[in-house]
Amino acid sequence: MLSGCATDGSEPGIATACPPVVEYTRELQARAAEELVLLPDGSAIAEMLSDYAVVRDQLRACGETATTGLCR
Repeated sequence: MLSGCATDGSEPGIATACPPVVEYTRELQARAAEELVLLPDGSAIAEMLSDYAVVRDQLRACGETATTGLCR
């Protein structure tokens, strides 16, 4: 199995870019956390936010790879 990290797109002429990660203020993060605990157990919104956290981590890693040229 091959694995690796490409800094260029796999198709000629197509650039690969990392979208920016939106930064939230501490106040907004605190407000979101307060609202999150009010949701019922098994909330679809809570599940989606968990997925969103993973995507944000992936975007950060993508940006780090793009600026350093190093794979994680």
